[in-house]
Amino acid sequence: MATQPRIEILGENEYRFDEILTPDALAFVTRLHDQFAHRRQERLHDRMNRRVNVENGRDFRFLPETASIREDTEWRVAGAGPGLEDRRVEITGPVDRFSAVAALNSGAKAWGADLEDATSPTWSNIIGGQLTLFDAVRRQLDFIDDDGVTHQLRTGELPTIVMRPRGWHLVEKHLKFTDRAGQRQAASASLVDFGLYLFHNAQKLIDSGKGPYFYLPKLEDHLEARLWDDIFTFSENALGIHHGTIRATVLIETISAAFEMDEILYELRDHCAGLNAGRWDYMFSLLKSYRERGRQFVFPDRTRVTMTVPFMRNYTELLVATCHKRGAYAIGGMSAFIPDAHKPELTEESLARVSEDKHREVHDGFDGTWVANPALILTARAEFDEVLGTNPNQITRQRDDVEVTAEQLLDVRSLDKVVTDAGVRSNVTVALRYIESWLRGVGAVELENIVADASAAEISRAQLWQWIHYSIVTAEGNRITTESVTAELAEQVRFADRFSGDQFDAAADIVRLVALEEDFPTYLTIPAYAHYLVDVPARVPVAA
Repeated sequence: MATQPRIEILGENEYRFDEILTPDALAFVTRLHDQFAHRRQERLHDRMNRRVNVENGRDFRFLPETASIREDTEWRVAGAGPGLEDRRVEITGPVDRFSAVAALNSGAKAWGADLEDATSPTWSNIIGGQLTLFDAVRRQLDFIDDDGVTHQLRTGELPTIVMRPRGWHLVEKHLKFTDRAGQRQAASASLVDFGLYLFHNAQKLIDSGKGPYFYLPKLEDHLEARLWDDIFTFSENALGIHHGTIRATVLIETISAAFEMDEILYELRDHCAGLNAGRWDYMFSLLKSYRERGRQFVFPDRTRVTMTVPFMRNYTELLVATCHKRGAYAIGGMSAFIPDAHKPELTEESLARVSEDKHREVHDGFDGTWVANPALILTARAEFDEVLGTNPNQITRQRDDVEVTAEQLLDVRSLDKVVTDAGVRSNVTVALRYIESWLRGVGAVELENIVADASAAEISRAQLWQWIHYSIVTAEGNRITTESVTAELAEQVRFADRFSGDQFDAAADIVRLVALEEDFPTYLTIPAYAHYLVDVPARVPVAA
């Protein structure tokens, strides 16, 4: 006889976890799995087929079967919900209590609370992050740090929370779902993150004059957007909230999604606020997809792939034009620089680059942008204030001048192709040190004066794989091989500042697995999570 679906908890019951993992909340997450887990598997299967097609020479294209959606000039998306009308500067980052208080006190218009790329998915971090959000929504978030200093939320208006659940490709191994056929499997990380947050906080957010808002990561096509829209409608009905209360902003951070932006907006139109140019993951997606399609697709040093190279410029301009045509907000990319009082010249130079970047975005038509550090908010905001003034957005600015072809979205042939010894060392450093930190439970790391998340490590390891695959010779005349990268990796581990509990050896194993083997895992976090990540008990936050 078939069994009733249920969720089984395998993770430890830490401090206050019972406030999140309540029977009613788990019952709601169970219902989400019962309704949508099979469709998630179908979408992941389609991803595999798409990947094989591209590897076999089939380029991405604008879909002929959805041309009528693109050509219909009448339909619009729901747009901003209450509290999302002005998004000129958003701060994004992890959901630990310290980072959350800093973000909510920063003066930004919105906080992208990231349970995905900026969070190492230990059980402590995931449920602890839900507790952080639970307390933030109720304005009871505070803690005492190691020096005995109390940190509390400021009075007055706080940034609107936009929560980013984990992507469709990830699972939550600490929760097991048993379906109606009696089959037991790891829960979907997306459904867990979304379901727990929505169940506990939707009504509180509505009562506060805002709403339950989400950033949707790693979408690859409009059918994945349709799945999310169906989940939103089901959830609104299940929780008794008005249709369209949930609003989503989709991160366009895969190359396939760039070809279906109109269709993604259309599928989510009753729940859609806008699109975001998730530029670092976007670079990784194109690099990953075309890594074996010939030397013309070889990327130069990571730092040389800027937002002004043709394929990135074409992607962002198309995003703005598509959004504004449909009444959606266009949110620009991340500035991740970390100011350093001990390096005034570097700080001045970097802030100038941030200003230049935001100047370009707002003059291209973006309605808002991202920063990773509170110290960048004033610089970014100054550029948007100059153009927007008191207007909350510039959606009325239609970019009818923008016409982007499929060939232009894939135009990497014009990159300068320069690879240096320093670029190789930097990629090894970023991949090794980010993964080492991630394995210790820290998902946002200061590396090379920026806040690095998983996307930095993904780009780094993908470039190493590609450079080895094509036996690229650096500008200094050195051929990049498995042996040369292995030697560089071993040297960096040997001379690392080791400490008790460090994860350099395991991190080096992962780098070898995801960058130096013939097979190329789609995301490094999948094998790393399945085989290497060890739960790090959270330090119990002391309430002030």
